[in-house]
Formats: sequence, structure tokens, C-alpha cells
Amino acid sequence: MARYVDAVCRLCRRERTKLFLKGARCESSKCAVEKRPYPPGQHGKGRMRETQYLIQLREKQKARRIYGVLERQFRIYYREAASHPGITGENLLRILESRLDNIVFRAGMASSRAQARQLVNHGHFRVNNRRVDIPSFRVRPGDVITLRDRSRNLLVVQHTIDTTGHRPRVEWLEVEREAKQVVVRDLPNRSQIDTAVQEQLIVELYSK
Repeated sequence: MARYVDAVCRLCRRERTKLFLKGARCESSKCAVEKRPYPPGQHGKGRMRETQYLIQLREKQKARRIYGVLERQFRIYYREAASHPGITGENLLRILESRLDNIVFRAGMASSRAQARQLVNHGHFRVNNRRVDIPSFRVRPGDVITLRDRSRNLLVVQHTIDTTGHRPRVEWLEVEREAKQVVVRDLPNRSQIDTAVQEQLIVELYSK
């Protein structure tokens, strides 16, 4: 399985904004964007001509990196979103939000989507009482996500649950922290997704 293995702080610096890829570190003074608010590389401090294409490309890259999706899979998601009725950009975000690793992160059981992806990969979660170890698994309204019995005492999960009380409540998820259970009420609409992405720019890029 292909995955990004380089320093993730470079991704935030490339987009010149915090993508919150490392959990609590991104909210501290250790954040790389705070220390070096310019793109990585020897030409990072130089002037760059911002064309319309570049703006659209950066928005697409930002969305990919926030959700931890590689280019090929992201393009597949876009094609699926375009084939569904409704607004393509909103459909795309709804697909990304329905991934199991994103649900685990949104529910406050992981400090970042990367950590959620690793927990799912290691088989710590069950969907509708069935073990699922595929981070890209798509949930549906009514699905119930729980920690496996042998994983309920994981220190990393308990620590995250205890320290993520400041996160805004996710309206489309019903989270029972004590039972370590999440019920998907419905898939979100655009107003319920707080991801700072201009999805219309992504649609314009792929429509060329």
C-alpha cells in the first residue's frame, strides 16, 4: 500500500497553513508553520507568481493532504462525486468525510487522521460488530463503530479521549465516550464540515 513517509510538517509549510497533521503539536509553539511560515526548499522564500492554475492546484493538494489521500484515490473520489446528483464539490467532501479513519478522528479517538489510520490498520475497530482494518472503508448512516474488546484499554486512545474535550461537537455523529462507540446519524452537508477547503477550485481544476 502506497503512503507518504516524508516529514509531514513540510506539507503544512508547502500549503502555508496549518493542516493539523500531527495533533497537539500543531496547536503548540513547536509547529513548523509558526517557526518557518514559508514553503520548504532553497527557493521557499522567493517570490512565486500565483496563476489561477496554481491556486486551484494548491487547493486540491491541501484537501488531499488534510485527509491523507494519494492522488490516484483522490481522483477516483472526484469521479464518483461528479457522477452523483448534486454539487460535485460537496459530494467530494462528503465522500472524504465518510472514510473510517476520518470518523475515528472526528469522534475524538485519535489526535490526528494519521493516528486514526494506524489504529484502523491495526484492527482496533469494529463496524456493525465486524472487524474492519481498511482506513478508506466508507461508513453509511446507521453504522455503529466501536473499539474491539481487547483494545478498550489502549493508553493512546484513552489519552486522546481525555484531552480532546475542546473539539467542537460533530452534529452528524453520536459519540459515546464512555462506551467508546460512535453512531453515524447521517452523512454531513457542507455547513457541517469545518475543513478549510474551497472545493469549487478543485472542481475547476479537474474540469479542465
